[in-house]
Amino acid sequence: MAKLKIYGKQTANGSVYISGAKNAALPLLAASILSDDGLRLSNVPPLSDINTMLDLLKTLGVNHDILKTQNYAEDIFLQTNNIDNFIAPYDIVKKMRASILVLGPLLAKLGKCNVSLPGGCAIGVRPVDLHIKGMQALGAKIELEDGYIQATAPNGLIGAEFEFPVVTVTGTENVLMAATLAKGDTILKNVAKEPEIVDLANCLNKMGAKIEGHGTDTIVVHGVTGLHNATHSVIVDRIEAGTYIVLAGITHGKIKLIGGDFKHLLPTFIDQMKMAGLRFEEQNNELLVTCDDVIHPVDISTAPYPGYPTDLQAQAMALLCCSNGISNIYENIWENRFMHVAELQRMGADISISGSHAIIHGVEQLKGAQVMATDLRASFSLVLAALGSDGDTIVDRLYHLDRGYCCVEEKLAGCNIKVERIME
Repeated sequence: MAKLKIYGKQTANGSVYISGAKNAALPLLAASILSDDGLRLSNVPPLSDINTMLDLLKTLGVNHDILKTQNYAEDIFLQTNNIDNFIAPYDIVKKMRASILVLGPLLAKLGKCNVSLPGGCAIGVRPVDLHIKGMQALGAKIELEDGYIQATAPNGLIGAEFEFPVVTVTGTENVLMAATLAKGDTILKNVAKEPEIVDLANCLNKMGAKIEGHGTDTIVVHGVTGLHNATHSVIVDRIEAGTYIVLAGITHGKIKLIGGDFKHLLPTFIDQMKMAGLRFEEQNNELLVTCDDVIHPVDISTAPYPGYPTDLQAQAMALLCCSNGISNIYENIWENRFMHVAELQRMGADISISGSHAIIHGVEQLKGAQVMATDLRASFSLVLAALGSDGDTIVDRLYHLDRGYCCVEEKLAGCNIKVERIME
């Protein structure tokens, strides 16, 4: 099992290319099922989660060719003319919760599907009931049996009005994809507004879908009879960008982010980082991040986009452990996303938890320790804390990191940061 050794008290100084967004690429890959003649995606990040989705698609009959690889990105053509299986099996789906995203496209394309209940990071209950209710609103019949969602729509899906009781990103994506081939119009209310959903809708429209309102609270889908081939580039990963922004802060360094337009993807996050003492300068689609001052305490409350992203909560906590005061973090998305706190405490962090509220008292110096990654984003929060620590740190269970961050050693080296992957 791989571990990462991080040498403490390093200062970041250099540049990093930010890859395409994992959270955008996964639904885009699933959307290929809807096409009658393939889909070409560029700027796809080479990650283990991406490979899991490609493996899942292959079991369904969607083969792929990697046309080229450059700048930590792959150009992939997905062949969709041989889809002959409607079962998404447990042995693949259990690896990643985003596997549920094949439910809507399979149901819309084939009129039936059996999708295993998903697995993935243990950061709280992620119920699939909102996905199911959305499909039922479109006329699907759903049964849960032997750990599988068994869905049928023998007469096709029918456009309808459906309001999500709570905002859900993957739920919005799933029902949106299903609605593209439904008969008539579908009105989806209280939808998520994340940039990844806008990217998905833009790609679907290129494929021949008729979608309006993406990026707002209400999406309208005018159903069509089929989708065709298109070429689409995955948007830049705002979570990876935010992670490397925190790297500049916790090491009191200077990093240039390259690869896309970041500022509009991270409005609330950047505002909070400015309050913490980081400085930002835009330079021709690049973002220069500098921190040469003390870290100031800030209060953070996670919320759906455009609020503060839950996927950047753990990284910010690592930074605030090194602040000169008391900070508060309120986690409003997932109920079990403070598992990294115990690992930060092993490094000398002063954090107390009360339900969904974390109180962080900044300490003068964190100290290196042997720690364990608990989920994808928490894994990099430990790397960040280690770089602001006195002494070396070993991060175990590195497979979490590899699910969402590609080429970590190379990218950190570009920032003049030395780490070492240890294979055991």
